[in-house]
Amino acid sequence: MASPSSSKRSRRPAKKRPSWISRIVLLVILLVILVGTPLGLYYGILLYQIPDITSLKDYQPALATRILAEEGTLIGLLFQEKRILVPLSDLPPLLIQAFIASEDSRFFKHRGLDFLSILRAVLKNIWAGEIVQGGSTITQQVTKSLLLTPEKSYSRKIKEALLAYRLDQNLSKEEILFIYLNQIYFGHGAYGIEAAAQTYFGKKARHLSLSECALLAGLPQAPSRYSPLLHPKKAKERQRYVLTRMAEEGFISEIEALQAAGIPLAFTKNTNLNQLLAPHLIDMIRKFLFQAWGSDRVLNAGLVVQTTLDPLFQEAALAAVKNGTAQIQKRRHNTSPGQNPVEGALLCIEGASGAVKALVGGKDYSLTEFNRVVQSRRQPGSAFKPIIYSAAIDKGFTPATELNDAPLSFGGPVPWHPQNFDLQFLGPTTLRTALIQSRNIVSIKILQRIGVNYAVDYAKRLGITSALYPNLSLALGASGISLWEMVTAYNCFPNGGRRVSPYYIKRITDRTGRVLYEHQPKIEPVLDPDSAYIMTHLLEGVVKEGTGWRLKALGRPVAGKTGTTNEFRDAWFIGFTPQVTAGVWVGIDDLTPLGQGETGAQAAGPIFLEFFQKALTAVPALDFPVPPGIVFQPMKGAGKDPRNSGLVMEAFKGAPEKPAGETDWEH
Repeated sequence: MASPSSSKRSRRPAKKRPSWISRIVLLVILLVILVGTPLGLYYGILLYQIPDITSLKDYQPALATRILAEEGTLIGLLFQEKRILVPLSDLPPLLIQAFIASEDSRFFKHRGLDFLSILRAVLKNIWAGEIVQGGSTITQQVTKSLLLTPEKSYSRKIKEALLAYRLDQNLSKEEILFIYLNQIYFGHGAYGIEAAAQTYFGKKARHLSLSECALLAGLPQAPSRYSPLLHPKKAKERQRYVLTRMAEEGFISEIEALQAAGIPLAFTKNTNLNQLLAPHLIDMIRKFLFQAWGSDRVLNAGLVVQTTLDPLFQEAALAAVKNGTAQIQKRRHNTSPGQNPVEGALLCIEGASGAVKALVGGKDYSLTEFNRVVQSRRQPGSAFKPIIYSAAIDKGFTPATELNDAPLSFGGPVPWHPQNFDLQFLGPTTLRTALIQSRNIVSIKILQRIGVNYAVDYAKRLGITSALYPNLSLALGASGISLWEMVTAYNCFPNGGRRVSPYYIKRITDRTGRVLYEHQPKIEPVLDPDSAYIMTHLLEGVVKEGTGWRLKALGRPVAGKTGTTNEFRDAWFIGFTPQVTAGVWVGIDDLTPLGQGETGAQAAGPIFLEFFQKALTAVPALDFPVPPGIVFQPMKGAGKDPRNSGLVMEAFKGAPEKPAGETDWEH
């Protein structure tokens, strides 16, 4: 018989052991706790570390300062990052479709991340044996470019994914696309699609063709590898890929893709826009902007500079200087091979306003940045004589005033025996003939009569700011003067005696359109309008009868004067029509002579003529306006033989009678 205690033990229920399912569940829970907790902490840390995306809602990237020609053509950029902001509405649909097809075909369907595209990219890259397609969405590329560092790590990729998702929740697809197309790098210093279009094709993005759109859309993945300027074959292959993807996505037909792929592309030869049309003027603008607003703001704030430059005038000026200096260089080479290079400069301004229409500071900016329009001071020679003659006319001289063209001699420590260019003397010579034939002796005698100090002050009134030698050599243009000053002074004659300060910046605005600077005209009457017209008419005579004869080929009213210095070191021609005033200088920087016979008429005149022939094609031919106080009377012309030069109608103030004692027979 069993004991009570043993009976009681036998009736106690047996303990249940945990089933294998329960054990697995417990293990999973434990793993979740052990793994999930640190992952959760890591996720929290990442959320804390990732940057705020609210800054992208007001996208304000560093923008280049744009320099525009008179009619709006982009002629220069100043930047740290070459970027020009452009709205989506200004971009052709094909351009946007090219990027969507090649970079993120499901852009408008996913929520910032596209796992299907990542898988497809992996398979395509494996099949191609190289990276032909990226897995990142456009949204991821925006976050990577603007919000993250370029390090390659798993944590950065996770941050990129989190940011892409957040960005997609807070910005519209159009806003993301706008940031992307304006932010990405295209190579050769171009950031954003507008700068890329300018860099590679020299045009605005809105004007890109299908083939051009496809090429640019292929660049962001690897700008250096697919650069058409460095690797044209790889760029072409990448372009074909983009066109194929566009056809696969239904944006274009297969035939359109084939046709676009077969079109040869023409690229800009110089990706530095600043050196294409007006490099010396861009330098002048850069200096002005840096002094006014500082380099940081100018290079990043997206200012817009509206200039006065006329591209037609500027292109004509560049060609004329290049062609003219090449001809002189060729003549020099034929006589003295291996000589220093001939340089040239040209400035043209609008007469009434002073707006700079064209400025060429040298024949080739890539060889030297020296600006010979404003930085160089060279002797103008006989081109300075109109200033002396104008001063004389304001003192009572007339075109009929006679002075004796006879030998002069000055003693002293350094004796001076000035000569005429032809080494001949004409005897009694009218002021008109003396100017048209550029007689040195008569010019010196005029300066003696009016006084050197008076002439110096008069020149300053007309716009000459360089230091002038206060002696009789002033009459022969012996003082160094810039081309800018000479054009300013000559412009007083067709401008009715008013001096207009030349300018080249009309307006400067910030990126919002707010005006920061606007040019205020500086116009000042400096000589009698009748005197100004008489000088204009006399300088017309230089073209009709004197050293400016080449300009008769223009077939329109034009006036001007040549200038040549000792040993043919400098050649000048300054002239004007009723609408514009221009000047040309030719010489060698180290003062080496140009060569025998390279006068202002021979060296500078042809450049001036070619420039006016091209630049004035759309400018009407007008006569110089005649002030009411001017009368015309016949007098002998100024041909080489005054006795047989016929009669011309010359301008006078009121009546042409000569004042008493006007004829000079002292020398």
